[in-house]
Amino acid sequence: MALKNGDKGKKSFIQKLFSTMERTGRKMTKGLFDSSGAKSNLDIGNLFFCGEGPPMSNGQGVEPVRVFVATWNVGGKSPHSGLNLDDFLHVHDQADIYVLGFQEIVPLNAGNVLVVEDNEPAARWLQLINQSLNKSPAVYVFNSPTHPHDNRSVGLRGLKTTATTGGSLFFPKYSLKAFSQTFRTESGKRLKTCSCTSELERKYGKDCCFQCPKSSIRDDESSSEEDDEPNSFSTASSTKHMKYSLIACRQMVGIFVTIWMKKELVQHVSHLRISCISRGIMGCLGNKGCISVRMTFHQTSFCFICSHLASGEKEGDELRRNLDVIETLKNTQFPKICRTPASGVPEKILDHERVIWFGDLNYRIALSYSETRKLLEENAWDALLDKDQLKIEREAGRVFKGWQEGKIYFAPTYKYRNNSDTYAGDTTKSKTKRRTPAWCDRILWHGHGIRQLSYIRGESQFSDHRPVCATFLVDVNVPHSRAEML
Repeated sequence: MALKNGDKGKKSFIQKLFSTMERTGRKMTKGLFDSSGAKSNLDIGNLFFCGEGPPMSNGQGVEPVRVFVATWNVGGKSPHSGLNLDDFLHVHDQADIYVLGFQEIVPLNAGNVLVVEDNEPAARWLQLINQSLNKSPAVYVFNSPTHPHDNRSVGLRGLKTTATTGGSLFFPKYSLKAFSQTFRTESGKRLKTCSCTSELERKYGKDCCFQCPKSSIRDDESSSEEDDEPNSFSTASSTKHMKYSLIACRQMVGIFVTIWMKKELVQHVSHLRISCISRGIMGCLGNKGCISVRMTFHQTSFCFICSHLASGEKEGDELRRNLDVIETLKNTQFPKICRTPASGVPEKILDHERVIWFGDLNYRIALSYSETRKLLEENAWDALLDKDQLKIEREAGRVFKGWQEGKIYFAPTYKYRNNSDTYAGDTTKSKTKRRTPAWCDRILWHGHGIRQLSYIRGESQFSDHRPVCATFLVDVNVPHSRAEML
């Protein structure tokens, strides 16, 4: 018997519904949008997977986005042109947002800490990330892979050089800002410092929002999207062929943060701000510290914090790390960018709805080297984790109270011999230079609406640390009318 048009539609919907629910976790948690910007059929499955019901009664719906977060201490080494980041970035999973934090992208010497930042390694990392996410060919000339700091090399084409110091090329800070424009789509270049609803405009007038003049913003608070410097770099292909757009990047000595997003989602980002806190030498230099990035995505506030905390494995060093965290939470202040109090843009880290903290937190294992090695050989992860300083300090309520971390099922990420899977302490004769293996590299989160799908380490031998990666499903509040269209 022939079905009426309405019955056909119902049958088609039910078939789609059940076929979507039967898909595996990875397929269910792919991004919200396909390459054309249309809503993916997988979203019905996502809603069931996340346990979300119908749109909220306050005029908002809830949609999950897939967020990939990674941290990697690269040991002061600049990447060579042959370094492939596909495995590190898990490009096959195609997250909606990539949040990447690096530590020690430059050697933490006096020149980099006290004089001027070396921006060339950051530019190299941006280029390699773009190659993996957008499958773009290299556009700029690298120094020799064999001798990345050879002072005879010309550096990245188009990046203005100043003087050479100690064989390492230094570049003015603005050059990295201009270079980063290469990896921004048109939407990324037009990111809004402030975006308010038409209702607020009608209530408070057309001038309810304003962009802070540069003169009123301290350098550590200004965000990359506000930099109006001309882009003197050219790309081999148009940005319209890019799948991911760079939306934020910032370097503070050796700490480097970069955030990428599917280009069709960038238009929903606003109130993007960046703040840096120095916690290094004398508590004020940038060899240690953090970079925090906040943004509003649709109607949900996000904050991402990349940090490199105090080092050392002497008894009591964990208290210095605790203090770094406490002072960061206390002193990080995002400037007001809306005149209207009704805008509700958070100014402190913990005021945001979704918060993810990642980096080389440097917490060690409270055991001797020999005891740690014995448990490592037995793969006794639980026994080792019971002595993990971060776990101990959190459970005692001295740091990261109310934060969450996924279960660790991987080996300690520090410290390895160069180009080896052997822990450095195994071949170090000097006990004073020997480092006990530890889970220094971590990812934690704070707030509701965040579900961790994976928490793993990478196996690249590029540095003495192994990278650590996590994938999350994060709920985002979207306008009711928008949710119905998706």
